Amino acid sequence: MNIAYTAYKFLSTSLFLLLFPPFWFYSRITGRYSQSISQRIGLYPDRLVRTISGSPRIWIHAVSVGEVSSAIAIIESLKALMPDCAVILSTTTEHGQAFAKNKLSAHERQPMATCIYAPVDFILSARKALSILKPDVLVCLETEIWPNWLVEANRLGIKTALVNGRISVRTIKGYLKIRPLMKAILNLVDAFSMINKADAHHIEMIGAPGEKIEINGNAKYDLLVNQADARIKTKMESIYNIKGDKPVFVAGSTRRSEEKIILDVYAKIIKSFPETILILAPRHVERVHYIKELIKEQGFSCQLKSDLDKQNCLRTAPIVIVDTIGELLNTYSIASIVFCGGSLVPLGGQNILEAAVWGKPVFYGPSMEDFLDARELLDKTGGGIQVKDGQELTEKAIYYLANPHEAVAIGKLAAQAVISHKGAAGKHADVIYRLLN
Repeated sequence: MNIAYTAYKFLSTSLFLLLFPPFWFYSRITGRYSQSISQRIGLYPDRLVRTISGSPRIWIHAVSVGEVSSAIAIIESLKALMPDCAVILSTTTEHGQAFAKNKLSAHERQPMATCIYAPVDFILSARKALSILKPDVLVCLETEIWPNWLVEANRLGIKTALVNGRISVRTIKGYLKIRPLMKAILNLVDAFSMINKADAHHIEMIGAPGEKIEINGNAKYDLLVNQADARIKTKMESIYNIKGDKPVFVAGSTRRSEEKIILDVYAKIIKSFPETILILAPRHVERVHYIKELIKEQGFSCQLKSDLDKQNCLRTAPIVIVDTIGELLNTYSIASIVFCGGSLVPLGGQNILEAAVWGKPVFYGPSMEDFLDARELLDKTGGGIQVKDGQELTEKAIYYLANPHEAVAIGKLAAQAVISHKGAAGKHADVIYRLLN
């Protein structure tokens, strides 16, 4: 291995030895992360390991909720190809872990995968985890490239793959700065199954061998199509107490200053459509308190989604803040119009296809660098509506609320675009299957 990896190994070891002791003390004192701390250093209890049954054994790593959605679609395809395979699904975040356990346990009596927390990228933690879990293949999703994991997997003779891979315009700049390290690591990976041409080009730019790269689409399309069930819409209408044809404006995955923009837009919308309900779903739920204060300053009342889940609690406020995890996709089902956040601020956007699959007109800002494939898909079919700022969002939102037949037509184009690209999960699963056979 080259000097760049030696330097990385020294740095990652130093950071682990420096940061883990205070993290351990914090966990002991507060009780936070007590359930996961041993797994984060590569130690998994026997009772958990015993739940992993079947062959071959496939370890899939997903960071959080978004990546888990892709993983579930791929796991379903893997189970169709190899019914006896054992799947281990690791996540980094607690939200991702909870979402994965909820989704996977709902499929059948025997969960489709054993859920674990991923070890940190410290050489001894990676080595211990791989030795205990003994996967036949290690699959990293999207942009998860961890040098110590991949080096140790290679040393132990474990196949490796980057699946549903994407390298955005924003992240490639950082990778190019450490290209010697990336090239050394990516040469150890056995297969790259990327989302689109741009992602394939980017991964090759930072050092992946061209002959190992395939383009197979976005696995999220498959799960989205499968989850767009009319019964969900009926359930959500009941939870949010939506009656008749009241307009519903859903702003999903909002970031930073976007809530202020959305509230300004909403204040103008209700002058023309006073019965409009606003559902605000921040990207990070820890910002809920700040958003509540912001809404109060604007002179509106609001309720929390978690309160609506309580028995006999009806929505009466015009604004609801979604403070629960993994429910945004379902929430989009009741929208009249949708705005997807992270796009009016330079943060790369969010997954606009979650709203599109429900046949909703989707607004998004100019910053969509992390979801170029989704934006291009909707732009090409006419199913998406880009806005440059809050003023344009206001104008177009009011226009489509006033012309619902046009909103429905655009929504149908959006849904058709997603449905036409179904099948990517199966292609990614086939890459893994071929590695094992």
